[in-house]
Amino acid sequence: MHRAHEIRRVPRALAGAAVVLLAAGGPAAVAAAGTPPAAPAAAQASAGPSTGLPSDRTDPRTATAELTIESLGVTDLRVVPYEGTTDDGPGTRIQNRGVAASPYGADGGVGPGETGNYLVTAHRLSAGGPLRDLPSLDKGDRVLVTEGGTVHEYRITETRQTSFRSERSLAEQRAEVPGEPGEKPTRAMITLSTCATPEDDAAGNFWRDAHDNPEHRIDKIGVLVSSRPA
Repeated sequence: MHRAHEIRRVPRALAGAAVVLLAAGGPAAVAAAGTPPAAPAAAQASAGPSTGLPSDRTDPRTATAELTIESLGVTDLRVVPYEGTTDDGPGTRIQNRGVAASPYGADGGVGPGETGNYLVTAHRLSAGGPLRDLPSLDKGDRVLVTEGGTVHEYRITETRQTSFRSERSLAEQRAEVPGEPGEKPTRAMITLSTCATPEDDAAGNFWRDAHDNPEHRIDKIGVLVSSRPA
């Protein structure tokens, strides 16, 4: 009875909104000149994780970036983001265009400069072989990623190997902290990955997956040391 009385006092133009608000348990908001209340915290959380970005800023996970590795002669290599995981079908098709691919989402990584594991994959032998010299990247070498007017500088810290035939190995590559599945990340890191085809072939390992990837990948891990305007 009390709710029905409140609806009769709302102007006709707001009657429809009043019914919706009352059904949601928000009659107090109707009295505020018809201004809809802010969504409850629980409702905001259910809408998905916040990126913490301004409204006019593109989510860095979904923005194309450019990769420069001075020591390898790689300059402004395009890095195309996609929702997926390392070296899956969509990712391989991107690499086949001669550019790098960066997966994001449940089985992917973060964007440039973000806390977690920024995953970047590209071919070593085919499609121009943009990462042909990745195995020679040394500890301390710098990697620059330019995105959204910002240059993120990473420094290489270690080399890892990933096996496509080991779920554990793949989980370590794709972990938020490279090599440590389940570990909570506290800093921004990068994984640069390319095939170990020559090494596998030399060892007599000619296994290939459905996308013609060899068993092993060579991964170079780095940590973010600075971010500055481009």
